[in-house]
Amino acid sequence: KAPFTSQDPSLRLRLRSPSYPFPQMCTTDPNLTFLLQNLLFFPSDRLETKFQYNKEFTAQITLQELILYLVFLLTLSVLTFGMVNSNMYFFTKVMSNLFLETKSSAQLVNFKKIRSMEDFWEFAEGPLLDSLYWKEWYDGQPLSSKESYIYYENILLGVPQIRQVRVRNNTCSVLKYFRDTFKDCFNEYSLANEDHSAFGLQTGSEWEYTVPNSQFELRHWGKISKYRNGGYILDLDRQKEESAKKIKHLKSNLWLDLGSRAVFIDFSVYNANVNLFCALRLLVEFPATGGATTSWHIYTVKLLRYVSTLDYFLGACEILFCLFILNYLGQELIEMYELKLRYFQSFWNCLDFLIVLLSLLAIVFSIYRTAKVSLVLEKLLENSFKYPNLYFLAYWQNQYNNMIAITVFIAWIKIFKFISFNETMTQLATTLQHCAKDIAGFAIMFFIIFFGYAQLGYLIFGAQVESFHTFSNCIFTQFRIILGDFNFAEIEKANRILGPIYFTTFVFCIFFVLLNVFLAIINETYAEVKGNRSLRKIDFDISDLIKKVRTLKFNKLICSSRSLRIKSCVISLYQSSNDKLKDRLGDGDLTIALFTGIVAYLRFSTPKPPLFSSLQRDQEITRELPLMAIQSI
Repeated sequence: KAPFTSQDPSLRLRLRSPSYPFPQMCTTDPNLTFLLQNLLFFPSDRLETKFQYNKEFTAQITLQELILYLVFLLTLSVLTFGMVNSNMYFFTKVMSNLFLETKSSAQLVNFKKIRSMEDFWEFAEGPLLDSLYWKEWYDGQPLSSKESYIYYENILLGVPQIRQVRVRNNTCSVLKYFRDTFKDCFNEYSLANEDHSAFGLQTGSEWEYTVPNSQFELRHWGKISKYRNGGYILDLDRQKEESAKKIKHLKSNLWLDLGSRAVFIDFSVYNANVNLFCALRLLVEFPATGGATTSWHIYTVKLLRYVSTLDYFLGACEILFCLFILNYLGQELIEMYELKLRYFQSFWNCLDFLIVLLSLLAIVFSIYRTAKVSLVLEKLLENSFKYPNLYFLAYWQNQYNNMIAITVFIAWIKIFKFISFNETMTQLATTLQHCAKDIAGFAIMFFIIFFGYAQLGYLIFGAQVESFHTFSNCIFTQFRIILGDFNFAEIEKANRILGPIYFTTFVFCIFFVLLNVFLAIINETYAEVKGNRSLRKIDFDISDLIKKVRTLKFNKLICSSRSLRIKSCVISLYQSSNDKLKDRLGDGDLTIALFTGIVAYLRFSTPKPPLFSSLQRDQEITRELPLMAIQSI
């Protein structure tokens, strides 16, 4: 038979899709659901009038969906707030102050002030060792434990590791006029220029290249370049004296030379009081121009789960969260199967897709993280003189936190889907919808001028001003200028003539002209929408429905009784604003066909609705029965 037809081609799909599961709206009984799904679509020639949208019923279902979604959002929020706490900040702050700011009594160099290879060795022999190894109390008495307890609370896991990456000689071309002057030429770091050959004493891992554990391992992004995870590696000792000897041995044998491009210092600490790990990576880069520059990454994460009562509560929330995601996954797969590429034409569908996708990735990583941490700790217990690579796990745990943060943000944005059934929100949404084309045209003009100024600033100030030394920095610097955060003195100092001209014209064009044009587009469209009621027409106001909840029985709102569910289904199929319900149900094989199936099911159901309790298995379904059914319900 021909499927149900309507002026709205997506009507049938909306009724059957997870976002508008029509049969599920009316019943949770799988048998009755199957029955209604098969009886929902009829030959178009038997339909006397078009389908009429039941506003109140849809509003009720929207409210139900909102309540369920708020439970999901609450669960997700509890999980995310359980991942981060203020102790993480204090832990990170303590470690950064100790290893980045501390100066020894003999040297005046800390990590942030390293500007040469000599400064690096001063830091490594002084502040680094003093900060890593704590063997006595503040009054000089030795600690009872043989382990190093930083600040007496944080245990140093395994041993620290120092790793160097190098480039080969003759990796750049020297102009013939200077070939007699420059015998050696070491280019900037790249995978093609990286040196894998042994150098120096050529014995031991610190003089011989060590390949990465995995070719898929993520490269480290420094200030100057991206570095792979292999290199020339030295594991320090658990004792300060032995570590000092190893560092002195490297220094005396010229471990750093013209081919050195970066040195990594990796170590991890654990605080049992707050059950937190802190993985630190200190990076000193030696650019081809000479000198040195520093950067660092400090990740404070919670890798051990299910220790306290709160952890077990969060574990229960994780199980509930997984159930929600599996349910949403099934709904989205069905909807994608039905809609194909049209699925992504809906903004809310795209949000649902992102929420489910990011949540699935988070679940998979959480399982992997739990297994991997156990494996790393087991290896650490077997050999405490090895470096435990917790930085890799801490890095991905941080990315996991970022992914969950984005998921929570998208989940909160989705609330607008429900509160958009409100006149005020409809005005705002309609305003953005109607001015989208104007804003798109304005954006083209804006970014042409904006990127033109970015290129101008990069060429004029790139060699002298830090905030303009890369093109990407120029873009962010110009956004800061728009917001009023700028350093005009640096620009003027770099170029006394072009600096003021650049700044003045940029502020005038962007701030005084283009931004005001943008606001004018928004204001004009909003005034048009607010003055024209037809542009902001809404099917129903969900706030009115919420007010009605106070006077309605809750079981009626959620269609808890079987008879009310059937009534809602039939009314939503046949209700018309022009015809009375009884007139539309009094004739036609269509109605009889529908109720034949429903009655056939209800004859065997327990308990039976009052109307059908006296029906016999072989009783004939007459034309009057459907009307009696509706009136009795």
